Amino acid sequence: MNYCASPFHYQRRLTRVVRVGQVCIGGEHPIRVQSMITCDTMDTAASIQQTLELAEAGCEIVRITAPTVKDAANLEQIVAGLRARGCQVPIVADIHFKPEAAMEAARWVEKVRVNPGNYADSKKFKVIEYTDAQYAAELERIRERFTPLVELCKARGVAMRIGTNHGSLSDRIMNRFGDSPLGMVESALEFARIARDLDYHEFVFSMKSSNPKVMIEAYRLLVARLNEEGPDWNYPIHLGVTEAGDGEDARIKSAIGIGSLLADGIGDTVRVSLTEDSVHEIPVAQALVAPFNARSAQPNSGEETALSYNPFSYERRASAEIVRGGIKLGGEQLVRVLVRQAGYEKIAHKIAQMGDYKPEIVFEQAAVNEIDPRDDEAIGRLNALLDPQFVTVADLSTDKTGLSVIAAFRLLAAKLDPRHPILLKDTFAPVAESGDFLRTLLTAATHIGSLLCDGIGDAILVQGEEAPGQALRLSYNILQAAGSRIFKTDYVACPSCGRTLFNLQTTTARIKAATVHLKGVKIAIMGCIVNGPGEMADADFGYVGGAPGKVNLYVGKTPVKFNIPEAQAVDLLKELIREHGKWVEPMPELAVAAV
Repeated sequence: MNYCASPFHYQRRLTRVVRVGQVCIGGEHPIRVQSMITCDTMDTAASIQQTLELAEAGCEIVRITAPTVKDAANLEQIVAGLRARGCQVPIVADIHFKPEAAMEAARWVEKVRVNPGNYADSKKFKVIEYTDAQYAAELERIRERFTPLVELCKARGVAMRIGTNHGSLSDRIMNRFGDSPLGMVESALEFARIARDLDYHEFVFSMKSSNPKVMIEAYRLLVARLNEEGPDWNYPIHLGVTEAGDGEDARIKSAIGIGSLLADGIGDTVRVSLTEDSVHEIPVAQALVAPFNARSAQPNSGEETALSYNPFSYERRASAEIVRGGIKLGGEQLVRVLVRQAGYEKIAHKIAQMGDYKPEIVFEQAAVNEIDPRDDEAIGRLNALLDPQFVTVADLSTDKTGLSVIAAFRLLAAKLDPRHPILLKDTFAPVAESGDFLRTLLTAATHIGSLLCDGIGDAILVQGEEAPGQALRLSYNILQAAGSRIFKTDYVACPSCGRTLFNLQTTTARIKAATVHLKGVKIAIMGCIVNGPGEMADADFGYVGGAPGKVNLYVGKTPVKFNIPEAQAVDLLKELIREHGKWVEPMPELAVAAV
C-alpha cells in the first residue's frame, strides 16, 4: 500500500477541491489554518467576539460546538452577527451524538463536522460479537440517520468533515476492528460510502488521536486505502493531534504528528489543539504549514529503495548495543541524548543541577561515522565491518543530495545494516546563533519526532538551538512526546470548547502543580465525555467533567468516582493515584518549582 508519492522526495498529495464558504481546501490551494472558539455557544456576543479575534489572528476557518439543537439554532445569530461586522470567515458546526443538532446547524453554517464514532451511535464499551447480518443491519441504521444530513448539505452547498477520533470509536467498530488505526479508517470510510452513494463529495477526512504514533499510522492507512479505492477518492485531509495539552510539550507533540504528515505531502488544512486561548494556536499552525506552502515538489532523482520500516505499524529499528562515553546505546537501550563539545563546555559547571535534562554523550567523543546516504561505497564499507558502528548523516549533505532531513535518514536506515545504531539530527546546518525558538522547536520536533515514530534512531542531537540547556530540554521533550523515552509526568489535556464543564487552563495548571513529580504516570484532563473515556485509553488516570461543577475520576477507561465537587477533585485524584501505588512524595525543590 502506498501512502505518499515517495518517502524520499517531497510531493504534496493532489486532492479534489472542497469549498467551505469563500475558502477552498485541497487541490493547489494553500494548506489552511483553522481553530475553535471556547465559549458557550449560547453566548452569542462572546462567540462573535472570539471568532473575530481568531480571524484577526489569521485563522481561515472557525469551528463552534453545537451539542444540542438549541446550540445549533443559535448559530444563525452568530453567523448573522459576524456577517454584519464584515467577517466572512467560514463557520463549522462541531457535532457529536445528535443528528438533530446537525440538521439544524447545516441550515446556518458553511461546514458540519460529524464524528462517525458517536453520530447516531451510543458508546457503552459493550463486548458484542456481531454477525455479518447484524453488522449490515447496524450500517443500514446509520445510513438512515446520516442520509438526511447528506441530502441537506448537498442541497445547500454545505461542506462536511468526516472526523474520526481515536477516543470515540463506536462499539460496533471497536468489536470488529479494535481500538486501532484500522478501526478509525473503517469508521470514516463507512460514512464516506454513504455520502458517495448519494453523489455528495464536498467532504474532507480526519483521523485524530492524542498519540502521535497512532495518528500518523491512521492517516497513512487512510490515504493508502483511498488510493486503493480509486482516483476519485482523492478527498482533502484535515490534520490535528487532539488533546495535545499546553505549553512547549503540546507544540512539540503537534509538530510530530502534523509536521511529519505534511512532510510526506499529506494534509490540506490543520488545527493545532492547545489547552490555551485559541488565538495562541494560530501562530503555531501558521509556522507549521509555512514551509510546505512555500515548498514545491522535489524532482525524483531516481534514489529509491525499500523502506526499513512498516509505515502502518510501529516497531523500533533493530540495532546492536554499543558503548560511547561509558553510556550504552542501541539495541533495547534508551534513545540517548548527545551534545556538541562546545555546548558541553558551556554547561559543564552545572550538570549536577540539571536533573533529567543532562547531556549523556559528547558528539566529538562518540566516534560517529558521518556519511552521505547516497554514497553506496561508504555505506558498503561500514556494512562490511564486523563491529557495529555509530552512524549519522553528514552535515550539509542535503546540499549535495537534495534530500530533506527526514528523507536522508530514511535512506540511511534503508541502506545501512540494521546492527549499526543511528544518531538523528534536527538539522544539517548547525546555527551560529539562536533565532526564532518556535521555528527551531517545530523543525526539531518534525524532523526527529517523525523519524522516531518511524522506529528510526538510537540517539538524537539537536543542533538547531545554540543555547545548550535549551537544546537539551528540547531533546528530552521530543523523546517524551514521541513516546520514546518517558522521564516525566505525561498529560493528555483537551482544548477548551463550548462543551467544557470547567476551566481547562486553570484546572490543568492545578493538576500539574500537584502531580508534575510523578515520572512515567500519564494523566488525562478532559472537559467533557465526548472524547474523554476513549482518549484516556493510554492514560493511567483521568479527570473528566461530568456535569457543571462536578468531576468524574477514571482509572484507564473505567470511571471509579462520580460527581465529585470540583473543589475536592484534585485531592481525590491524588488519593486515587496513591491507592493504585503510583504516588510518591515530591522532593522539596520540585514541590517549590511546581508552585
